[in-house]
Amino acid sequence: MNKPKTLLLTYLSTFLLFACGETSNEQLFDSSLLPKRSIEETEKVIKDFIMAEDGATIEIPEGFYEINTQLILDNKSNVTIKGAGLKNTVLSFRNLKTGGEGVKIVGNNITIEDLTIEDAPGDGIKAQHTDGITFRRINVTWTHGDKSKNGTYAIYPVQCKNVLIEESVASHSRDAGIYVGQSENIVVKNSLAFGNVAGIEIENCDNAEVFGNIARNNAGGILVFNLPGLPKSDGKGTKIYNNQIIDNNHENFATPLGEDPNGNTVTMIPPGSGVILLAAKEVEIYGNEILRNKTTGIAVASYQITGFPSEAPNWSPYTSDVYIHDNQYERKGFPDLTREMGQLISIYNAHGKAKTQDIVYDGIWDESLSESIETNPMNLCISEPKISELLFTRFYLMDGDDNIESFDDPNPFSNCKVSVNTDKSFVSGL
Repeated sequence: MNKPKTLLLTYLSTFLLFACGETSNEQLFDSSLLPKRSIEETEKVIKDFIMAEDGATIEIPEGFYEINTQLILDNKSNVTIKGAGLKNTVLSFRNLKTGGEGVKIVGNNITIEDLTIEDAPGDGIKAQHTDGITFRRINVTWTHGDKSKNGTYAIYPVQCKNVLIEESVASHSRDAGIYVGQSENIVVKNSLAFGNVAGIEIENCDNAEVFGNIARNNAGGILVFNLPGLPKSDGKGTKIYNNQIIDNNHENFATPLGEDPNGNTVTMIPPGSGVILLAAKEVEIYGNEILRNKTTGIAVASYQITGFPSEAPNWSPYTSDVYIHDNQYERKGFPDLTREMGQLISIYNAHGKAKTQDIVYDGIWDESLSESIETNPMNLCISEPKISELLFTRFYLMDGDDNIESFDDPNPFSNCKVSVNTDKSFVSGL
């Protein structure tokens, strides 16, 4: 296969129903109004983390705590970290000078709930190598605006098993608000992500369900990525359903690749992206409200579109086995032109220049499976109730710069169905 065009293709609960803010630094509440806790009270919180034993409950009373060190729970089991309420207990790391995460967790069967984490220099809260981690009614944010110096991830479980994120809020991260990476058995539900570069991201994960969430005012709403070169290679089995993926037209303020070693593929996301699949496997997207995302509602792309090297052991660059059905779409505005993928959609879509698309497909396929994409070798299945009214574009990018084409016919992809099997039985009550 000829290498695709690289210039254009270097890119990508009740209390949660808050109105969209008009300022770039929207917050759920003003934490400065909380009583500021003393040095002694703050040091007790730090000591409780250090001295926690298996089975402990760390209770953090109401108030604003200025913490100048990381809070680390290392290799503990059956521990609950509990605040007095999301709007009542705030852990501020704005004076933390060393370390990355505000809170770091390693262990088994850990719950953190009912508190807010602000202004960590790196990630807000990170759980790693943890089997059984629950984030419940937590808020993680940065309060000084949407800036590239904000932390990378707000809620960040990586290399974990049995992950539950519920009724939580993540905002203003320079990468993903809710990011689950290289993990298995994941539920993200009834949560809110806003003002981030990416709202919710599932990356190199197995068995994930993302439902009942609101992803709004991010550059990209919900992402499913498989990236090369990670300890866990291809992930598969993700369901995205019954979410509100709306108005994700925020500026992409991620640090550009080349300027920061922490920069990555989210720097390429064009503002106005609802759902993006990149090298994703076995994904079902249904029952979502995908509204007013100015560039595209859903983008289905293979990794070659980034222009980065697309070969790695036990990993495939192609997105495959995708079932998109029974979603609601609404178009508004014009595609973003600050990122090259947005330019591609604006200029080369099959419906005329500068038109927002409901679904776009990069049209890159594995030629070892078929000589023609008309046979649908990557098994992309689209079954929307009013498919004839959707703006669908499939690109042809296989010849590089010389021959970019676009097609509006979804029929090769509309007579099939993919069975995506997930299991959320690890969460009691679901």
